[in-house]
Amino acid sequence: MNIEESLTKARQFIEAQQHDEARMCLLEVLKEEPTNKVALIMLGGSYYNMEKYAEAEMVFERLILLEPGVGQFSIGLFNTLWKMNRQEEALEEIKRFLSHADQEVEKETIAQYIAIINKIEDDNI
Repeated sequence: MNIEESLTKARQFIEAQQHDEARMCLLEVLKEEPTNKVALIMLGGSYYNMEKYAEAEMVFERLILLEPGVGQFSIGLFNTLWKMNRQEEALEEIKRFLSHADQEVEKETIAQYIAIINKIEDDNI
């Protein structure tokens, strides 16, 4: 199996909104390489777009276990929890991320989270 070809094929399926086909490609990649972060983030995003939030949550949590301080993984989990109306857990994810993130590398994600927190505070006033 050529991992790069399979990832390219999965990306094409995602762009064509063929999420089931993309998911099958990605699961094949993950059989070969269970910690392939590219395949995992694509799979999590695909589940999210299919509104399969419980599955997306599991994938994003797996990514966070691999690399706790990566903003893209944290944002995926945050958005998934928020969509499932689990706001408290989503806010806990922000706290967890901030405790692990490299402040320099993750400036953009930190700025996004600060904007989210400010918006929540403004809405609650």
